[in-house]
Amino acid sequence: MRAWRAALLRFDEDTRSALYEEDGLLVVGPDAQGRPVVRAAGAYSALADRFPGVAVEHLPGRILAPGFIDLHVHFPQTDVIGSPAEGLLPWLENYTFPHEARFADAAYAQGVATVFLDELLRNGVTTPLAFATSHPHSVDALMEEAQRRGLRLIAGKVLQDRHSPDGVRDDTEQSLVDTEALIRRWHGVDRLGYAITPRFAPSCSEAQLRGAGELAAQYPDVWIQSHVAENKDEIRWARELFPASRSYLSIYDDFGLMRERAIYAHCIHFDDDDRALMRDTGAAAAVSPTSNLFLGSGFFDYEGAQRIGFRHGLASDVGGGTSFNPFHTMLAAYYVGREGQTKPGLSLGPQNLWWQHTAGAAEALGLSGVVGNLVPGCEADFIVLNPQATPLLARKVSHARDLDELLFSIIVLGDDRVVDRVYVGGQAVVPSVA
Repeated sequence: MRAWRAALLRFDEDTRSALYEEDGLLVVGPDAQGRPVVRAAGAYSALADRFPGVAVEHLPGRILAPGFIDLHVHFPQTDVIGSPAEGLLPWLENYTFPHEARFADAAYAQGVATVFLDELLRNGVTTPLAFATSHPHSVDALMEEAQRRGLRLIAGKVLQDRHSPDGVRDDTEQSLVDTEALIRRWHGVDRLGYAITPRFAPSCSEAQLRGAGELAAQYPDVWIQSHVAENKDEIRWARELFPASRSYLSIYDDFGLMRERAIYAHCIHFDDDDRALMRDTGAAAAVSPTSNLFLGSGFFDYEGAQRIGFRHGLASDVGGGTSFNPFHTMLAAYYVGREGQTKPGLSLGPQNLWWQHTAGAAEALGLSGVVGNLVPGCEADFIVLNPQATPLLARKVSHARDLDELLFSIIVLGDDRVVDRVYVGGQAVVPSVA
């Protein structure tokens, strides 16, 4: 076993509030299966005597926190980030699809997979839910690289058999055969999971969506991921293509793609029936505020989500999103909470923002108590934060009167420099920058 002594941040799974120890202890050791997990976490004074002989690394001035979870990110769009466009559909046509076509080259996919995971880890993200491209070997490249690093990662091959250009459009029958083969090859291997991944309803024929739903029924423990209700032009298009469905979201329900472990990105332009459908099926929203602001798509309605009560968590949505950094994403969500509501003035507190990117995102994935927190039994994925990483941040946190002020200072002023170390499975994968 090993232990670390520093300030300690974790979450109460029931109240969703932060638990914070100024002088904390995190103990990591093997579980019954030999996997590295959190064995204890709490006040140093209460725990130190329980683990005699265990080596303790003291990190004064640092904060131990759960690794972040990114609920929606596009691995092949690593180099698309920051590309200007008038909106979602022009951005897809002019940047995304041409770039994703390059993933027909397996060697190119392998190179981007390395950069992509490096960037996530450098920013403290230890569990991503990722889109690959329509090319099966893009999934292989990402899974192989994640497996080499011991990461928990969920990903899937994009399904898009229509309204897509040459180079990314797939064949209906073959796409489903490839998806099942990838599920059997990767799902449940080490810390890897598979997600059935229709790009979005307009890019999929009825036959492809039907086949995806059949696979979802056949493999109930895999994930499902797609996009919905991001952009008003996209919504209009989806309704024209699927006139029998009550709403854009209902298209997925009509094809058996709404259930636990189904994550839908954006979920902006919803009514209460859509929100109730999310709640009743156990599906969750991946809120992507930097992407929504960048592409002018709209604002996620936090008030509606809280009032109806469906799961949601935060996501970068790179490359429509503008940063891999969770602090930037949390700050953008704060803006959305303040300004973009049907009932203005909702304030998302810093503990809630942080919860959405850790324990709340784990809940959305159906992985509460597995990742996204530092409680006994959780996998030992954690980060070491340096709240003195920059002169201005150091000055600001020195005046923090309580936990909310400390966390909010890091959200507003923090960037990748705050992430001092990253541990995956109890092993440092990004060493200290100090």
